[in-house]
Amino acid sequence: MNAVELSLADAISLSTLSELPQTLLDRLLIGAICVDVPAGGTIYRADEQPRWALVVAGLARIYLSAPMGKEVTVRYGRRGDLLGIAAVVGGPAPVSVEMVTDVTALFFNASILTAMAHAEPAVGWFVAREVTQQLYGTLEVLAHQTFGSLRQRIARHLLDLAACQTQGGRLVAPVTQQRLADAVGSVRPAVARIVAQLRNEGLIETIPGGVLVLDGGRLFEEAFSGDQ
Repeated sequence: MNAVELSLADAISLSTLSELPQTLLDRLLIGAICVDVPAGGTIYRADEQPRWALVVAGLARIYLSAPMGKEVTVRYGRRGDLLGIAAVVGGPAPVSVEMVTDVTALFFNASILTAMAHAEPAVGWFVAREVTQQLYGTLEVLAHQTFGSLRQRIARHLLDLAACQTQGGRLVAPVTQQRLADAVGSVRPAVARIVAQLRNEGLIETIPGGVLVLDGGRLFEEAFSGDQ
């Protein structure tokens, strides 16, 4: 295998696709193409024709938009995560998918998945499991967004964003304060105050293009402790 094939195989092994028999997986891979999408690019906008993909490398965010332009992130997609299966099953989704970093994604043929889900019980069960896992993940994010303090929400999103990004062995969240405000459903001035607090307490450091996590353990405690 070359480097690209190894990266793809690794992403598949991390996903629920790995639970499928190889013969069925090979059929799902017919016509699939790998696409490199730069940071800031969008691979799906609300209510577009459904498509589904596997994140091979990089980080994407799935977000909802309000009519006045406000955004809230409902999920992140990392290596091994599948995007868009719910839209293939249920029709166009009211979310958009934007690249936080450069992303390599493997796009599948949606019609093949639909046909196989109807004809092959193992594929139908795979679809049900994947959609259920995504639902549970979204409910967890919703609970955190609803019940967590702004400080908790910011800490969690910084950890989420930094989970697959490193700089010299340290975690880096590639996000601006405005993007962070969009992610937690707040406004930039309020987020800037909390970012300054976390920086002064030695948990993070702001750097060009993002936020460096200095103390992941304490930031985790901030994210998942009781209300502040």
